[in-house]
Amino acid sequence: MKNKSKIVFILTLISGLIFGSFLGSLTQALPSWVNWLNYGKSIGFTDPFVLDLGFLYLNFGFSLNFTIAGIIGMLISGILYKKYF
Repeated sequence: MKNKSKIVFILTLISGLIFGSFLGSLTQALPSWVNWLNYGKSIGFTDPFVLDLGFLYLNFGFSLNFTIAGIIGMLISGILYKKYF
C-alpha cells in the first residue's frame, strides 16, 4: 500500500466511524429494537490532567467513544474502500 493510499484508507475508516456514530445517536429517539446501535464504551481519561503554573494553565484530556453503529459504519467504509479503491 502506498503512503497516499494508506492516508485515504485511514480517512475512510474515520469517516465511517463518525458517520456510524452519528446514525447511532439518532437512534436514541427510536423504539428499543433499534436503540442497541447506540450501545458503546468510552475509554480515555475521565478526569483531565491539569497543569497550573500561575501564568500558564494547561488542560490535557483524551476520550474515545465507540458504539456498535460506529463500528458497523467503519466496517462498511472498509468494504467500500476495498471495492472502489
